[in-house]
Amino acid sequence: MPTSSDASGRPSVVVADDSALMRRVLVDVLGAEFRVVATARDGLDAISKVHEHKPDVVTLDLEMPRLDGLGAIGYIMSESPRPIVVVSAHAGPGTQAAIRALELGAVEIVAKPPPEVFGHPRAALEALAPELIGAVRRALAADLSHVKVLARPPAPVVHPPEHALRGRAVLAVGVAASTGGPRALADVVPRLPTGRGAAILIVQHMPPKFTRSLAERLDSMSPLRVVEAADGTPIVADTAYVAPGDYHMRVRSAPDGPVIALDQSPPLWGMGRDGASGLRAMHDAGGTGLAQDRETAVIPGMPVAAVQAGGVDAVLPLGQIADRVAAELMRRGGTPR
Repeated sequence: MPTSSDASGRPSVVVADDSALMRRVLVDVLGAEFRVVATARDGLDAISKVHEHKPDVVTLDLEMPRLDGLGAIGYIMSESPRPIVVVSAHAGPGTQAAIRALELGAVEIVAKPPPEVFGHPRAALEALAPELIGAVRRALAADLSHVKVLARPPAPVVHPPEHALRGRAVLAVGVAASTGGPRALADVVPRLPTGRGAAILIVQHMPPKFTRSLAERLDSMSPLRVVEAADGTPIVADTAYVAPGDYHMRVRSAPDGPVIALDQSPPLWGMGRDGASGLRAMHDAGGTGLAQDRETAVIPGMPVAAVQAGGVDAVLPLGQIADRVAAELMRRGGTPR
């Protein structure tokens, strides 16, 4: 992918947003580390600027005139694929659209600060800078050579009414994902089996407020029920729990069985090794460790680190992971009911 990085080696960025104020804030934030080669005021303008400047990364709003962000992502990923960071409001329909953007090929989401912050430019910069710069750095490491555009979302799964409480889970599957994770989850979670007495515990690097929309999206695609986790919730079978953004999710014992425990203790940044030590600990305790292979991962750093840490029993293409999970559940006694 030819790009327009300058001689200094600073990666180039095109910024697209229909708000002139937001464009100015984004340029100020990104200009400290990257080279902003152009700005765009809507989706059509963004496509034109991408073709003209061939940036390393695009930051893209979703709600824009003429052509919205979702339409622009479709064109860019079809004609001139490159990493796209969605910068979106975390209220109303914006969250659902952001999840769809990740399915179409965007690799990161950053939440816009609330509107009242923009009356104070310095506060807006401080609120946006850490997550935005981090997201662009991660996006630069993405390998999009095998990413295909998902032209149409799958038909939604209709869950029957719940007539009885689900039984407590006797087995658990832990899933950890970061950049590129929502696309991978959309492949794996809908194909995981029910009737095995298992719960699925999902941690996806994502800003607060977006994880509920991710859970709702996966729920609409899956025979499993998928919910955003809440503190103290009993862990029941045939249910997947998505950790809320900015929370650690753990499992703790309770008199009636294990429950979800959430807390906001300081974050643990793995710098490309996220989850590796945790997977090793589960492996050493008798669990089975699976990692996505380098060829199908958007960013292979996490699964490669997990392999190096010694917690992985099998490295698999994305399309084989759900079947292997089903086989492991059967092997461990999770027979169909």
